[in-house]
Amino acid sequence: MSPALDYFSKTSSAADPAPAPAVEDVLPKSTHTDASGNYYNPCLDPKNYLEGPLSDNPATRLRQMLARPGIVVAPGICDGISARCALEAGFNCLYQSGAATTASRMGQPDLAIATLNDFVGSAQMVCSLDPTCPVIADADTGFGGPAMVARTVTQYARCGVAGLHIEDQVQTKRCGHLLGKQVVSREEFITRIRAAVIARDSIPGGSDFVIIGRTDSAQVLGMEEAVERLKLAAAAGADVCFIEGVKSKDLLEKTVAALAPKPVLVNVISGGLTPPFTYKEAEEMGAKIIIFSLVSCVAMVHACRAAMQSLKKTGTDFVSAQGMDPKAFFKVMGLDPVIEMDAKAGGSAFSVV
Repeated sequence: MSPALDYFSKTSSAADPAPAPAVEDVLPKSTHTDASGNYYNPCLDPKNYLEGPLSDNPATRLRQMLARPGIVVAPGICDGISARCALEAGFNCLYQSGAATTASRMGQPDLAIATLNDFVGSAQMVCSLDPTCPVIADADTGFGGPAMVARTVTQYARCGVAGLHIEDQVQTKRCGHLLGKQVVSREEFITRIRAAVIARDSIPGGSDFVIIGRTDSAQVLGMEEAVERLKLAAAAGADVCFIEGVKSKDLLEKTVAALAPKPVLVNVISGGLTPPFTYKEAEEMGAKIIIFSLVSCVAMVHACRAAMQSLKKTGTDFVSAQGMDPKAFFKVMGLDPVIEMDAKAGGSAFSVV
């Protein structure tokens, strides 16, 4: 048996996971259910998003992108500069990485140090740069029990975030591509998903906000347990399934097949647990969303290190600037639209810059 197949069929812990709880003991009691008792909201049926122009509402737009052909590619951004660069490159969806947010806002590792307020503050800024561009935001464990998970959903939705993912790690979580992870029970994970779905469905006027269920259990309890957790999450109302740390093409394809027709998200981090799939390769394997969580902040570390070392050695930043003067820098940051808005309003403060 190949290592990949062995990994899929066996758990990596000494003891097998506890028997699956009965579905009726795990799934939410919701007014939105189908004949099988699974969550179903006819307003959010993917068929409703197949036709028509892309919406200016970012959550609606994300659902349209999920319902239509093509993989959704979301580069990880960590601040306003990286978000501007991603938009300039032509990406039509962004991913607010929890690890990148913790690093950029706090200068700390991804070890459950950042709070809900840190994440919301970052999301407010990112979503304001292009309010029509969907932003998928990391929400870690939801920052607490069901009430905090619900508050997280409403806070993110108010910021203009299109969707978030909630995971099954313990509250003292860590980056999904580090070792030593611990996960909560199936029941607690599904409680988090249930709380997120209830909060979304309680938003006045209705909401298209996308709930993504993420499991980190593959490296702790094995791939079979991870897939079963995501099946329960989907039945509880998760719109997308996110299995962290998929170690091979074979495993990703098996996961996609097991969870069909639910969309699957794959996270690629260079040097992490998942192979460095291109987005075209991930699409061929059946993934619907691919995120590159650390693409911006790792690049920034390399570039900033080089610039600082060059300044220290040469005494000037001329080389690292590569000819970019202040005006050229501010153009990347949105200078021209600000000047145009000021002129349209009758202002003249920026007639010469």
